[in-house]
Amino acid sequence: MLTKKELIDYIDETYNLSPEYIFKKFPDYCVFRHQKSKKWFGILMSVPEEKIYDDASDHRIIDILDLKVDPELGGILRGKEGYFPAYHMNKEHWISIDLRKIEKLDELAGLIDGSFKSTQ
Repeated sequence: MLTKKELIDYIDETYNLSPEYIFKKFPDYCVFRHQKSKKWFGILMSVPEEKIYDDASDHRIIDILDLKVDPELGGILRGKEGYFPAYHMNKEHWISIDLRKIEKLDELAGLIDGSFKSTQ
C-alpha cells in the first residue's frame, strides 16, 4: 500500500513542489500544482470509502489521488482495481486512484508525470 507521505515525498523530490493545503473545509486535502501557471496536476484527498466504492459497507476514510489522464487511457485504467472516475473532477479527463491498491510508487510514477506534463 502506498502512503500519503511516500507520494508527497516523491512529488517533492521529482518536481521540487510541496503540497498546498488550500481548502479550509478539508484541511487534509492537498493539491499539487505548477509554480508558474498554478494549474493542478494532482489532488490528494482523504474521503469516505462510499464516495468511491458503490458497495462500501463501512465508513472508512481512504486516501485517493486524482490525476489528469488522456480519456482513452482513463477508460483503460478504470477497468483496473483501484482506479475510478474522478472524485470532484472532470470524469473524462481525470481519474481517482485508491492508494490502498497501489503496491509500489513506480506504478503511479508514469501517471503522475503524464498529469504533470499535460497540465503545463
